[in-house]
Amino acid sequence: MSLSDADRELVTAELGREPTAAEAALFENLWSEHCAYRSSRPLLSAFDSEGDQVVVGPGDDAAVLALPEPDAADRPAAERDADDYGDTYVTFGVESHNHPSFVDPFDGAATGVGGIVRDTMSMGAYPIGLLDSLYFGGFDRERSRYLFEGVVEGISHYGNCIGVPTVGGSVAFHAGYEGNPLVNVACVGVTDEDRLVTATANEPGNKLVLVGNGTGRDGLGGASFASEDLAEDAETEDRPAVQVGDPYAEKRLIECNEALVDEDLIRSARDLGAAGLGGASSELVAKGGLGARIHLDRVHQREPNMNPTEILLAESQERMCYEVAPDDVDRVAALAERFDLGCSVIGEVTDGNYVCEFARDAEDDGGAGDREVVVDAPAEFLADGAPMNDLESEPPSPPERDLPDDEPPLDEAVAAVLGAPSTASKRWVYRQYDHEVGTRTALKPGDDAALLAVRETETETGADEAGDDPGDGVGLALAAGANPKWTAVAPYEGARAVALENATNLAATGAVPLAAVDCLNGGNPEKPDVYGAFEGIVDGLADACAALDAPVVGGNVSLYNDSVEGPIPPTPTLAVLGTTRGYDAPPAALDGERAADSELLLVGAGGDALGGSEYLANAGGSDRFPTLPDESGAADDLGGLVASLAAAARHESTLAAHDVSEGGLAVALAELVTGDAGVDATLPDRVAAFDETPGRLLVQTTDPEAVAAAAGDLPVFRVGEVTTDGTLSLAVGDESVALPADAVRDHRDVIDRELS
Repeated sequence: MSLSDADRELVTAELGREPTAAEAALFENLWSEHCAYRSSRPLLSAFDSEGDQVVVGPGDDAAVLALPEPDAADRPAAERDADDYGDTYVTFGVESHNHPSFVDPFDGAATGVGGIVRDTMSMGAYPIGLLDSLYFGGFDRERSRYLFEGVVEGISHYGNCIGVPTVGGSVAFHAGYEGNPLVNVACVGVTDEDRLVTATANEPGNKLVLVGNGTGRDGLGGASFASEDLAEDAETEDRPAVQVGDPYAEKRLIECNEALVDEDLIRSARDLGAAGLGGASSELVAKGGLGARIHLDRVHQREPNMNPTEILLAESQERMCYEVAPDDVDRVAALAERFDLGCSVIGEVTDGNYVCEFARDAEDDGGAGDREVVVDAPAEFLADGAPMNDLESEPPSPPERDLPDDEPPLDEAVAAVLGAPSTASKRWVYRQYDHEVGTRTALKPGDDAALLAVRETETETGADEAGDDPGDGVGLALAAGANPKWTAVAPYEGARAVALENATNLAATGAVPLAAVDCLNGGNPEKPDVYGAFEGIVDGLADACAALDAPVVGGNVSLYNDSVEGPIPPTPTLAVLGTTRGYDAPPAALDGERAADSELLLVGAGGDALGGSEYLANAGGSDRFPTLPDESGAADDLGGLVASLAAAARHESTLAAHDVSEGGLAVALAELVTGDAGVDATLPDRVAAFDETPGRLLVQTTDPEAVAAAAGDLPVFRVGEVTTDGTLSLAVGDESVALPADAVRDHRDVIDRELS
């Protein structure tokens, strides 16, 4: 860790002296790209973060949203007013743990889960669901598979041990992640107005109490490490910057946090993540315009002879920093002891500077009991004083249509797209997760979106009674992910499509968006072409989310995802939360028993292009990115489009609903096929078969006219016959292919087959 010359000059000017070694290290971490967003913050004002549903927006550990009352849950946000929202709140946040997961995939991914769960806890919420969005190099590469297996094992181990279900997410494979995988994890929690806690310190004289595991030397300089390109020797040289998790301690911390909230003992809270104790405590008091006096030697430790800088910046896991009224300290300590957690009163809130002291023993300075001031700086300068970077930007060139002259036969093309690792079934991943713990999971992984139940009794009384009518209460729909092929071809247009695709996943369950959080991943921003692409994904997400009436209420930025292999594709992971009345939803599989009296409809229009498609990734060639519906005239606005799709999915005659996305209609139709239900479809050409334009649903219905009416102004097409032979029969132009359900499953199970 070393403070740059330019930053050192600013710090020296502010302090009126040279910084101490501890101050220099603290500034270097808090002013790093990972903590201060020096390259991205100037762009983030593009996001709309306001709405009647937003209780706490960006800037805290997690966003807080008011849930609509059940009778308003399936109305779009634009059609609700403040009176439509109740007293039940959900929290929503997302984090990245990219560099640590390259160095140590198991611990890097596991501690990413732990961190986002503690962000949820610090708002006074109980975590109820996780989503993981994962990105790796080519599946045929041994290194990529090693990272993939280690990351999934880390997520499953930590999530299963703490009893928080991983209910959804995404996995993508792309050559651009060969030297730098991405691990993005989102978490949703539940709380209410009376239990809400924030990360804003309240009053001088209140105590700062550290609860959780002892502090060790793991994770030292983690924020700094996350703010630089990965070197060739990162696996060995940067191993000390990776934290080591203890999920059983986290589970005890979750329950202790609940007890503290129940007894109203917390005035404010912050979890210890990037920059450790120094980051959490300085940001906590800075948000309140206050200061602190910290006694570093009073921090409970698990390693001997730790120096002040190590105590201040270690990113040891499973720790929370609480602001506590003096009269409540003993009770906090008693609850920590009940849950077998360490507890230290490490200082107090003041109205002065952020000051850290350390008492050295006789061997260190010959004066037992002598106290040394190792940090003395304004808290707001520490937390928010980093200057923003002014970087050059080079916009990307749009692709041209250059389709392959010798296209593969249709059967080979369909097989290649069905078996592509990014498009294939992710059952190998999610079957390792306990996705039903907590009894809320109404739709499990494998469908378009997860659906969690917030029962009507819970929204009214705070009680959670299993067995309520699934038509009552509020269903929380969750989807997350990004498509690097889209954003590599067209950053702005691809990011807009990412937002629409995630919202369409919600619509397939009958839900409409409530809000979103983003995890913006990019390469080295000092490269003009990389920064230009990053600007594109920021603007694309911002414009699409505004059009979807989905305020972006929080997020994370991860830059310098660059290695000797080159920069990653610009990757705008978006996690979207939606609501619907009740928690029944149509499945994403055909109903063979109703085949004779049902039809299969396509609701929504394609974009007539193959840019960014899995088809071109296999067949070669290039194309422009598909035109999205609001650009083509197929919809006036994206919010109205998604509301219409949700209405079609919710209609009482709908038997199945599934979005069209990666792989296009060919893959979407194949995914609907079961052992006793197939489809016989005819499409005009390969663009229609493999175009990946989002904002479309396949709907099996017994009343096509009613579904078309529910879809409003959206175009509706009859795709083909629902059959009972369990076969995908697809005619494209003058070619055709027929695949029985077993063959479809065999193509789609490539990950299972290779790794099981």
